[in-house]
Amino acid sequence: MTSPNDSNKDNNSANNEAGNNTPEKQNGMLAGILERASKSGIGRKKSTPSPVESAVAKDMAEIHSNPTKLRLAFLGGGSFGTAMANLAARNGCDATLWVRNKRTVKAMAKTQTNKKYLPGYKLDDRLKYSHDLAATVKDKDIIFIAVPGLAFRETVKNIAPLISGQSIVSLTKGMEKDTFAMMSDIIKEVLPEVNFGVMSGPNLAIEIMKNMPSATVIASESEPLRHAVQAALHSAFFRVFASDDVRGVELGGALKNIYAIAMGMAAAYEVGENTKAMILTRALAEMSRFGVEEGANPLTFLGLSGVGDLYATCSSELSRNYRIGNMLGRGMSIDAAVKKLGQTAEGVNTIQQVHEKATKAGIYMPITHALYAVIYEDKAALGVALHLMEAGFRSDVEFVMAHDHSNAALTAHMKNSSNSAKDNTKADAKSKNSDADK
Repeated sequence: MTSPNDSNKDNNSANNEAGNNTPEKQNGMLAGILERASKSGIGRKKSTPSPVESAVAKDMAEIHSNPTKLRLAFLGGGSFGTAMANLAARNGCDATLWVRNKRTVKAMAKTQTNKKYLPGYKLDDRLKYSHDLAATVKDKDIIFIAVPGLAFRETVKNIAPLISGQSIVSLTKGMEKDTFAMMSDIIKEVLPEVNFGVMSGPNLAIEIMKNMPSATVIASESEPLRHAVQAALHSAFFRVFASDDVRGVELGGALKNIYAIAMGMAAAYEVGENTKAMILTRALAEMSRFGVEEGANPLTFLGLSGVGDLYATCSSELSRNYRIGNMLGRGMSIDAAVKKLGQTAEGVNTIQQVHEKATKAGIYMPITHALYAVIYEDKAALGVALHLMEAGFRSDVEFVMAHDHSNAALTAHMKNSSNSAKDNTKADAKSKNSDADK
């Protein structure tokens, strides 16, 4: 056994050895993280709600008391939008799936299947289909938007004149190209008075259609909206958890696509389980590090929308981003890989956005920077990976120990390594020429 005095002696000894890394600094850093975690939802609501917000609150209260009367619109006929619309219809909600193409709508209504994205899976008889946006959105309680990130702003603008008391939930994962805007940012910009939420998690659509047990997270500052989404989508095989950290949940869904590409590339090189585990855990460190800088709760990344979605996307060949990475690892160009995939892989755009944001903000994200170098600067993937393995030392778990390594140091290291490789190549070429002269 140890006495309190012994403990104090040990602490004093450790403090002296730590030098500049004093307990006050460590405690201050940890206290800052915990304070941000505990206060992540405070101070963001308006004290004087507008008429639209009041109408939304009234609608959500009525829904909460009678969830079977939910009227839902799902905009976007991709795999996930279709799967969620089908789940809501199966739960007894009045659910309508909107698809832009009239011919596609007729085919889906006739065959009760989504032949392009979910071939072979029969949709619920009660699910409705429409290509008329105004008719789809009118008199609905919640509008779920599941269009690709490139079309998200346009879709929100198109429904803006049709909004009265509806709430909006984004099912889209990613960031808007060239603006770094998350989907929630776009909603707040275009429809500042509308109640909204975001949904994210390890949600591979085909597995949901197969009734494999799955779960997701609905994040919103509105408790009634969270309850309404849970009532609409929760089932025996699909659990819906709640969060008030909109930023964290949304960032988890966007950032994990980066590392799915990395894992797909690694799989092409037939790496071992040790390497996969290292990529996953360092990816989680990057995600939480970036998230905290963006105002997210770091604890959110330990949940379904963080590590859960990261694991599912990085370990499944059903993941579009994983498949893109795998094709890149096999020597295919990014343009050819995207064309062969035939679907949107949000991670390609996210890598560029996060690389630029992290570089400007000085956020340490070596995997992201390495992927950017491979995709956009045509660097050799294997060479970049070797440079990463030599890029200095950090603590294992983020926010526990102070770091003395930075993006600047990593960039300098990779640049020096790249220059050394070029010098070696030139030296080899000069030696060969010299031998040939002889």
